[in-house]
Amino acid sequence: MKQIWITKAGAPEVLEIREADDPVPGPDEVAIDVHAAGVNFADVLARMGMYPDAPPIPCVVGYEVAGTIAESGPETDDGSSSRDHPLPAGTRVLALTRFGGYASRVCVPVNQVFAIPDDMRFAEAASLPVNYFTAALAVERFGNLVPGERILIHNAGGGVGIAAIQLSRAIGAKIYGSASAWKHDQLKLLGVDRLVDYRTEDWVEAITASTGGEGVHVIIDPIGGRNLSLDLKVLAPLGRLIAFGLSEPVRNGRRSLLRTLRSVMAMPRPGFLTLLNRNWSIAGLNLGHLWSEIDRLRDVGDAILAGWTRGDLRPVIAAEIPFEEAGEAHRMLEERRNLGKVILTT
Repeated sequence: MKQIWITKAGAPEVLEIREADDPVPGPDEVAIDVHAAGVNFADVLARMGMYPDAPPIPCVVGYEVAGTIAESGPETDDGSSSRDHPLPAGTRVLALTRFGGYASRVCVPVNQVFAIPDDMRFAEAASLPVNYFTAALAVERFGNLVPGERILIHNAGGGVGIAAIQLSRAIGAKIYGSASAWKHDQLKLLGVDRLVDYRTEDWVEAITASTGGEGVHVIIDPIGGRNLSLDLKVLAPLGRLIAFGLSEPVRNGRRSLLRTLRSVMAMPRPGFLTLLNRNWSIAGLNLGHLWSEIDRLRDVGDAILAGWTRGDLRPVIAAEIPFEEAGEAHRMLEERRNLGKVILTT
């Protein structure tokens, strides 16, 4: 098989294709021949040496894949077997991977694997696990968004942003988004009611004016830092703020320790009395720290696949890039040139 390795911390050029023996699935695992793998901002940070959850460099990252099951693992001591699951060889699947997804074959615990519909392309399937699981948890679980409420989606043109737009539209909410101006026309077609260009507009002033001073009920924010303090300026009573990232320190494809420290220090620290008096709820979300909750995440995955069947959820893919050009995939994300998901293809 081939793998994409981060050989050292640095620019996209540190990514390198290497050959390795095909992995053998263990008990309760399946081996998947990968046709598509999702690229996420966490992968970019890992390549920069700025993602503490990543394996030590040199390493292979990647949280999500889609492909076909090649084989199942052996029986366990108690006589059970991953061969007993309803996913025989040849089944088209998507899977959550705890790193290692940048490979042409991976072994994954069977409870992290989902069969996909016949009309779903592999690139579309690989777009679902990180972005749509994160968006569903943010919008539906933590955000508890209901029809008629107002939601503000930051980085609305990213993979999670687009997933959140589709989920919010299906719920019947009024959708506000922040994104670069060149993305606005496409995002309006997806259902965003009011867009602001965070590069050129005072988005707090724009959202305040657009809501008649009432603010929004739910905000999902992958930016972090000072942006979270600004979020509180437009959060309505009974509002829910969900933070799920810290992209603010990355500029022009670079992230410095000093900018990271400044960003962390700029985060708001509202006391419990403030939350009581404002009737606010603030949540943090990190999908990569939910490996102990896979059984609960299966319900999320089943609901997302049901949304596909209804036609509510359709990933927008910015680019499908061959493994050999993985550096370009990373550049697209760190330079924010993507509208939607960036996918690697084997």
